[in-house]
Amino acid sequence: MERHALEKLLAGGDEAAALAVAALRSGATYSVGDIAHSSGRHAGVFRRRLRRMRMHGVEPIGLERAVRLLSEHERPVRVGLIDSADRTWHFLLFLAEDGLALVACAGWPRIVREAPLGESTGGAVPSK
Repeated sequence: MERHALEKLLAGGDEAAALAVAALRSGATYSVGDIAHSSGRHAGVFRRRLRRMRMHGVEPIGLERAVRLLSEHERPVRVGLIDSADRTWHFLLFLAEDGLALVACAGWPRIVREAPLGESTGGAVPSK
């Protein structure tokens, strides 16, 4: 999917979609899957991830709404990912099976965990 087409799908959306458009316009990397999967399965997975994020003090933008919309959608969806150019934000998109409509969008800041002394962070940069 071309960048301008993705921006058009996100235009006029909620807060998460507006932030995703801004990230795209600022040079974010992105990908959109070609294969659609069950919206119900995605709803279940991201319902659990939402709980885990909240347990760690992270309140994602639009994820609770995305889970609700996926639960109601009842059709397969394609998944897209956007990473801001500075790698501080991640956005998750759910598109209609044909890729022509946005079902839901969510975003959250990059989570960096400090590793205990002597352990690798797996490439993550410790926060200051």
